[in-house]
Amino acid sequence: MNSPAVLTLKGQADRRLRAGHLWIYSNEVDVAASPLKNFQPGEQVQVKSASGKSMGMAYINPHSLICARLFSRETKYRLDKSLFVHRLNMALSLRDSISDQPYYRLVYGDSDFLPGLVVDRFGDVLVVQIATVGMELVKQALVEALIQVLKPRGILLKNNSRIRKAEALPDYVEVAYGEVPQYVPAIENGVHFNIPVLDGQKTGWFYDHRASRARLANYVKGKSVLDVFSYIGGWGVQAAAFGAESVTCIDASEFALDQVEANAELNHVREKVGTLQGAAFEAMKMLIDEGERFDIVIIDPPAFIPRRKDIKSGEQAYRRANELAIRLIKKGGILVSGSCSMHLGRDRLTDILRASARHLDRDLQILEQGGQSFDHPIHPAIPETDYLKTVFARVLTAS
Repeated sequence: MNSPAVLTLKGQADRRLRAGHLWIYSNEVDVAASPLKNFQPGEQVQVKSASGKSMGMAYINPHSLICARLFSRETKYRLDKSLFVHRLNMALSLRDSISDQPYYRLVYGDSDFLPGLVVDRFGDVLVVQIATVGMELVKQALVEALIQVLKPRGILLKNNSRIRKAEALPDYVEVAYGEVPQYVPAIENGVHFNIPVLDGQKTGWFYDHRASRARLANYVKGKSVLDVFSYIGGWGVQAAAFGAESVTCIDASEFALDQVEANAELNHVREKVGTLQGAAFEAMKMLIDEGERFDIVIIDPPAFIPRRKDIKSGEQAYRRANELAIRLIKKGGILVSGSCSMHLGRDRLTDILRASARHLDRDLQILEQGGQSFDHPIHPAIPETDYLKTVFARVLTAS
């Protein structure tokens, strides 16, 4: 095995790595000892502290702010098929020890010690997202390892996310192995879905809210429910299956709402589920003007704060969205408010909900709070892996 090139850190720059973190920023590199221009994007390197102590193995992209990501603390390993098989077996053992059905996020990037990689499992079909050059260069070894460990019917590379632009990677969607149908099945909380893996958002589905969606069963029986930003009905169809009297799903995408109806039909609740196509804010305003009110309003928007610089405008968007949602809730009804913005902390979301309610002369009782499911484990040294929040709150008229 050839000796890898060495990436040397500045003094004290190894502290985060020793504490468990896996990222190295470009301003932490001793460019006199190891000039970044000498490295090729995706190259596997040995990382050393300023004192010469080995920190492990990483892959590098000298053109990125996060210029290297550790994949092993041991220098004897390379990011190859053998290491993939080991990491995949570790990830699989966690998921299968908790879930008795093969529908989950199999690999969640840094948290499964495979930085830059996401793999969602839909039974015998795997959907893969690669976010970094280092992972892109070893994708064939990854595919071979996935075949060995899981023996899937098909593997789809769904590499069209905006995060790839930061690494100057092209977008593409291709079948890397076997056959991948337009739709694949998934079961969540006993509810069945057909997932549009080829044409849907990201991998086609969002497993992360699984636990919070299960909580709906405690609230929705016999109730009227509004599901805003519904996508293909993850919340709304489950609410109907859990006994809601009626469900209205709002989404801007006609394609997504067609899937809502198909998934409602799949679960024999089609007569309970209606759809409303339109931009969420405008659609909610229209329902308010029409005098519509609901027992439960679920609002699970896309990330309004994708980057740190978007915090101010994003918080305003969360405030507006939740105020509209609160206006649509009957007295004593329930608001289910979600956020997938890593830059919006749980305390800050709670404060936004409080302010939204008070602006409308309402009071809130927070009943439950949720986060990521077991298949999105949080790396305790990497706050970015802890991004998902859900708040269940009762809305009361101030008195």
